[in-house]
Amino acid sequence: MSVRGIPVARIAAQAGAAAALVLDVQTLLNLRLIHDLSADAREQVGERVSILIPMRNEASRLRPCVEAVLGQEGVEDLEIVILDDGSTDGTSTAIRAIVGSDSRVKLIESPDEMPPVGWYGKPWACHRLGEAATGSTLVFIDADVVLAPRAVAQATSLMREIGVELVSPYPRQEAGTWLERLTQPMVNWSWIATLPMVLARGRRPRWSAAIGQFLVVDAAAYRASGGHEAVAGHVVEDVQVVRALKRQGYRGLPVIGGQVAYCRMYTGAADTVDGYTKSLWSVFGSAPRALGAAAAMLLIYVVPPAAMIGSRDPVARRWGAIGYSAGVLGRVAAGRRTRERVWPDALAMPGSAGAFAALTIASMVRHRRGSLTWKGRAIT
Repeated sequence: MSVRGIPVARIAAQAGAAAALVLDVQTLLNLRLIHDLSADAREQVGERVSILIPMRNEASRLRPCVEAVLGQEGVEDLEIVILDDGSTDGTSTAIRAIVGSDSRVKLIESPDEMPPVGWYGKPWACHRLGEAATGSTLVFIDADVVLAPRAVAQATSLMREIGVELVSPYPRQEAGTWLERLTQPMVNWSWIATLPMVLARGRRPRWSAAIGQFLVVDAAAYRASGGHEAVAGHVVEDVQVVRALKRQGYRGLPVIGGQVAYCRMYTGAADTVDGYTKSLWSVFGSAPRALGAAAAMLLIYVVPPAAMIGSRDPVARRWGAIGYSAGVLGRVAAGRRTRERVWPDALAMPGSAGAFAALTIASMVRHRRGSLTWKGRAIT
């Protein structure tokens, strides 16, 4: 099959390779502009900082997170607020066993009930934490995140130093099983490769990225922009918090936090599939955009290596090799900076892109069927 005498395989391989090269250039430019939190920093923070942790059925894995929070250094006035959001596995008991009589910790126990109409569970939990907090800086972290001793001090200091109202340090994504190793490196790679940092530094909401695993925000700006109440109906609430801030004239930036935080989001293939399908349907804003994103991932990172291996056209094979190499190069550049595993995982970039495209489509299908749940609650 050809178009005006040019094989379709060649056209597709050229288009995919060209796009991969463009994203590589953007990745390298972004890496020169992105702030990176360092494990060696020794900042001291004099203001009151509130660390806020929503938990639901986390008894089996909360210890590393809580112990790391209790061990934070460089913050003179630290408040820790933990919300047990209707857990049925003894989460509150596990928390008490770790924190003991530490006066910095406030544990809020909530009954196991559905969020109010118009709210998803995570925004509702974070909203309640924000209302209970008294710090001038709010630090939201997830229960599967483990912080280095000065992570909070450094992130807070960076936010104040560069004059923005929010920073979101992306943790190093830990991966164990094969599907985790395919998907988890894409969390950091995706924003580093696709978000133009020159534009993200401004106040336009469209150019935003953040991760709810580790979100540091000025309390006054958070409340002035509506906080999590402004994003109550969003499954992926983290990016929407930044956009709400920007709509009020504030600024927020993603930063690299691989040296000061790590997270293992999911454990095993089933957990990974359920975790991603619960939210990917909403990331792109609409079904056509989600399908377009899935198609773009396949064109840019799957078609070129497929042409490299399977095409009879030597030109298509050469362009395929260029595209495959560009995909691997981008993964290597991002992975080295974020302190994630690079080799041999980066060689599987076509598999990573294919997995994310498949998860995006599966997420849309499950959402349309009304079969999405997370931690025992339906997602509609």
